[in-house]
Amino acid sequence: MMPRTSDDAEACGVLVRRGSDTAGTFEGTTGMRAAIYFTPPAGSPLAMTANRWLGRNPFDGEASREAIAVRDPLVASPARYGFHATIVAPFALADAVDLQRIDARLSQFCAAQRPFAITARVPARLGAFFALVPAEPSPEMSAMEASAVRAFAPFRAPLSEEAIARRRPDRLTERQRAYLEEWGYPYVFEEFRFHMTLSGALSDEQVEALSPDLQETFAEFDGETLAIDQLAIFVEPEPGAPFRVHSVHRFEAV
Repeated sequence: MMPRTSDDAEACGVLVRRGSDTAGTFEGTTGMRAAIYFTPPAGSPLAMTANRWLGRNPFDGEASREAIAVRDPLVASPARYGFHATIVAPFALADAVDLQRIDARLSQFCAAQRPFAITARVPARLGAFFALVPAEPSPEMSAMEASAVRAFAPFRAPLSEEAIARRRPDRLTERQRAYLEEWGYPYVFEEFRFHMTLSGALSDEQVEALSPDLQETFAEFDGETLAIDQLAIFVEPEPGAPFRVHSVHRFEAV
């Protein structure tokens, strides 16, 4: 069963952090990746709706609906990552870095952040994808993302040549290539666009087929306020594995 409130994320084995609390001891980090994502509280209507749509709850890893053969291939990629917006893209851990250190740093980071809000536009077309996006640009969001990218850069191992090649640098702009090499991700700072992905890349025919269902499913959230008041550590235990929420850290500044 999915948790009903943010606090109930703890029932799924997720650490819910406030202020400068730190996590316990963690093992088995070899080969894993961590990411800093925004995700709404586990028991919020938006999270529960998105988890049902994607077919997976990243807080407990369980399927949240019966398989729907037509939709499943179209949401397989975002389902693996879980419903989220990327703040710091997935990264391999640098030498001598473990989840305990990342937890402690994110607690410090979030303790200094003030909650803010955006107006959700959903479903929005984002290239070949559907996503939830802000109705208007958010200076608070941009500032928070830039600060987070810089704060967690020391925890990131350098990208391998293979990882860089997967990003298809020949298709990136000069600035994006420079960001990829320096920060491990091409879409940071001026290139950052907050979005919470709801589909994989779709053909025009798939867009037409999926759009009515998406609009009906997310109609109640379109134009509504979305509080940005926490960040989470998501973990990919091994390459290709589904991402799971490891811990949630709430913004504490006033």
